[in-house]
Amino acid sequence: MSQSLSVVTQAKLWYWQRISAMVLALCVIVHLVGIIMAVRGGLSGAEVLARTQGNWLFGAFYAVFVLASTVHVPIGLMRIAEEWLGWRSRSVVIAAWLFAALLAFAGLRAVYAVVMPGGAA
Repeated sequence: MSQSLSVVTQAKLWYWQRISAMVLALCVIVHLVGIIMAVRGGLSGAEVLARTQGNWLFGAFYAVFVLASTVHVPIGLMRIAEEWLGWRSRSVVIAAWLFAALLAFAGLRAVYAVVMPGGAA
């Protein structure tokens, strides 16, 4: 991994990416089951959205989904930048952090818009 990261930091990133992958696997399964149930139940997109308004359990689930993605994706992108592009300076770490912040902001904003009554307006 990056020359600017210690071996201990690299090990921690490896650990966090594996833990986030486990959380993401569970979230994807729950998400897909929910989609299949909604489609088989004949719900339209508008009806699904109406059911999410004010549903804090739905919001909490998707907030966990977003946060797990926020941990997992930037670590993977940092590895890709290092291995494929040869980008091994401290700037790759900064770019990964910035992308994580953007991903968290956009994802949590989307959850807010879907869960809060009038949030999508």
